[in-house]
Amino acid sequence: MPEFVVIAVAAVAALIGVAIGFVARRVVAANAVRHAEQYAERLVAEARAKQKEIVLEGKDEALQLRRAAEEEGREARATIQRSERRLLDREEALDRKVALVEEREAGLASRQAELDQERAHLAELQQRQLVELERISGLSVSEARQSLIGQIVDEAQAEAQHRVREIERHAQEEGDDRARRILTTVMQRIAADHTSEATITVVTLPNEEMKGRIIGREGRNIRALEQATGVDLIIDDTPEAVVLSGFDPVRREVARLALNKLIGDGRIHPGRIEETVAKCRSEIEVVMRQAGEQAAYDAGVPGLHPELIKLLGRLKYRTSYGQNVLNHCIETARLAGLLAAEIGANVGESKKGGLLHDIGKAVDHEVEGPHAAIGGDIAARYGVNAVVCNAIAAHHQEVEQESTEATVVQIADAISASRPGARGESLDNYVKRLDDLQQIALSFPGVERCFAIQAGREIRILVRPEDVDDLASSRLARDVVKKIEEELQYPGQIKVTVIRETRAVDYAR
Repeated sequence: MPEFVVIAVAAVAALIGVAIGFVARRVVAANAVRHAEQYAERLVAEARAKQKEIVLEGKDEALQLRRAAEEEGREARATIQRSERRLLDREEALDRKVALVEEREAGLASRQAELDQERAHLAELQQRQLVELERISGLSVSEARQSLIGQIVDEAQAEAQHRVREIERHAQEEGDDRARRILTTVMQRIAADHTSEATITVVTLPNEEMKGRIIGREGRNIRALEQATGVDLIIDDTPEAVVLSGFDPVRREVARLALNKLIGDGRIHPGRIEETVAKCRSEIEVVMRQAGEQAAYDAGVPGLHPELIKLLGRLKYRTSYGQNVLNHCIETARLAGLLAAEIGANVGESKKGGLLHDIGKAVDHEVEGPHAAIGGDIAARYGVNAVVCNAIAAHHQEVEQESTEATVVQIADAISASRPGARGESLDNYVKRLDDLQQIALSFPGVERCFAIQAGREIRILVRPEDVDDLASSRLARDVVKKIEEELQYPGQIKVTVIRETRAVDYAR
């Protein structure tokens, strides 16, 4: 084929391809335009729908705001109406009160006028009576006044003399009571039984071999214990027991705790002893502080100084006649609060005075003087007010009581200490009191037997019916009561029962 024909065919094919490409591009462009128009129409439709939704939401929100505004307007109008009604009611009430006051004022004015008339009438009657009395008695007013004054003076002098005798008798009785109290206190402090109970602690040992380990080589361990604790260790023939002796109950407790730990550990030597005693002393300090805080909480006395709390905690290890002093202080505080509330005294000061009234016992083995005065000084030192300090110092009447709260604390202390079961007494005193009761009953003629029962609170007397009749039984009961009251000292009361029994016995044979 000639080259010209090939070129022509190629050119025609190229023209056809160009035309087909142009047509294809036109078709693609038209499709794109159509798709774009459709997309735009879709966007416009969506926008119109969104516009409608926004318009509808706006209308709804506007409607809600309008309704809320209308509701607030209605509530505001209702509030205003209620306020207006209250104001009207108050105005009406004030008007009624004003009218009532005016009516009362009118009535009072009328009553005052009547009283003035009655007063004038009474003055006139009094004057007439004076004139009549002068006529009847033959004395003038001045003479009668002088006579009356003379009578009053005589009566006052007689009353004064009577009061003087009463005061003298009371002073004598109070002096006797104080003397007995001082003697009782002295005897209490030196009583062997009480001293023994209050100054020793017994530690139980697992075996007798432990005594030798506590003593140590050449007594080194026991000397280290005594020097570290400040108490005496008594190791005698008592089986499996060591006695700790000392006047300081806190030191005895530290020694007891340390000795128990050393026995449980088994390592007993001077270095270990010092370490254990120091650790136990720190533990006891924590225990005392916690005990003091708990006591203040139980008694309802907040805001105490930390040192007072610590001293209160020391009373945990102090007893008085078998009664724990810390529990006694808590009980006294509660009783003082109840008594103060009943009589109108200051409850807080009474409770604080009751809780701290025996605070001096925490240091009375270190400071000379009565524990009440020591306690008052300690309380004053740590910022306690003067009323409470006086209540503490005066609860044994060693200083003058300056307030009602001081009297309340004294009464509460006496109640707590004297209730049955609060404090123990020695067996010897108990047996002696029962024997004295029986001896008093047996001292009367006609008594056959007698029995002291109810811990000495009752005595039953059996009489011989042939020697004592029914009338004599009543007299015997009164005589026994009188003699008991004269010769014995006892708490509470003692019941005396006289029993007269007649028996007729016969036998059928």
